[in-house]
Amino acid sequence: MSLEAKAALQEFRDAVEIELSKFVVQQSSFLNSISTDLAPVAHALSSFLLDSGKRLRPLFAYSGFLSTDAKFTASITRAVASLELLQACALIHDDLMDGSDTRRGRPSIHRHFESIHVQSELEGFAPAYGLAAAVLLGDLALVWSNQMLNEAGLTPGQLGHISGIYDDMRTELMAGQFLDIHEQTRKSTDLERSVTIARYKSGKYTVERPLHIGAALSGQHSSVLLDALSSFGLPLGEAFQYRDDLLGVFGDPLITGKPVGDDLREGKRTVLVALTDAACTDSMRIESKKYFGMPDLDANGISILQEIIMATGAKQKLETMIEQLTQEALKAAESEVIGERAHPLLLELVKITTKRST
Repeated sequence: MSLEAKAALQEFRDAVEIELSKFVVQQSSFLNSISTDLAPVAHALSSFLLDSGKRLRPLFAYSGFLSTDAKFTASITRAVASLELLQACALIHDDLMDGSDTRRGRPSIHRHFESIHVQSELEGFAPAYGLAAAVLLGDLALVWSNQMLNEAGLTPGQLGHISGIYDDMRTELMAGQFLDIHEQTRKSTDLERSVTIARYKSGKYTVERPLHIGAALSGQHSSVLLDALSSFGLPLGEAFQYRDDLLGVFGDPLITGKPVGDDLREGKRTVLVALTDAACTDSMRIESKKYFGMPDLDANGISILQEIIMATGAKQKLETMIEQLTQEALKAAESEVIGERAHPLLLELVKITTKRST
């Protein structure tokens, strides 16, 4: 059954890629008809969107749809593919706010346009050009996500079913992003605050809300089914973010596509950092403050912080939390309320989100 689930997910992922490619080609043509100066915009967004990506949000939406007995249509594929454009918006803006140099092994959007400015010897300040370009490209991806959804061929009833969920998801994402940057301004860490950020910045919009959107698109959803999907999606979404936090500190940059220790350099108050701070000795805390959040943090500083994290047991504690949340999600997936067609896909997605190395 696992092989069948993998094949089904891959087939749907391929279908999403096709729909995204069609949409981006159409929109790129429109941009170029406005001005040839927009060619770098069209190329950058196309490359950012199509060159890589796990397509987790469409896959969870697909599984949510299959949790009902409704008949699947091509318009559903186009509709849930639009979630990848929302993801592009979030990543472009996230990299800008964090000052990240790379994404998926390539220059982040703001760095890419900064380089264009330098290489083309344009007038003005290159970093400001890159910043402005990233804001606008992220906004454009957000506009395109809504456009692709509206042009997917859904019925008015289907659009009505998902409109509230879709709005809540976007609001939760933006709220989580703000809480994330605000947390970095605080003078202390707090585990509960960090958990909330993980839930809203990533967990809910990666897993729970896509599941809800998929189920609602069927028109055969119920509050009981949505609750069952939440019982599965919320713990899994948090486990997904915690795995991301660990990869941000201990991941292999050749695999993750981002420099090791980026979260430490950016001063991210993640759950991992909150767990570390709670278990630090006074000397550890003093040593940690010398390096944590330093923009020019080098390999030696990263190594020192990694050692402190492991010495406090925070790394293992977070691994334990991930395992507990994973088991909670697996148990919730057994609910009889969730249609049998979705079960094997949900189980496979648990593996993909919690055992990943990127």
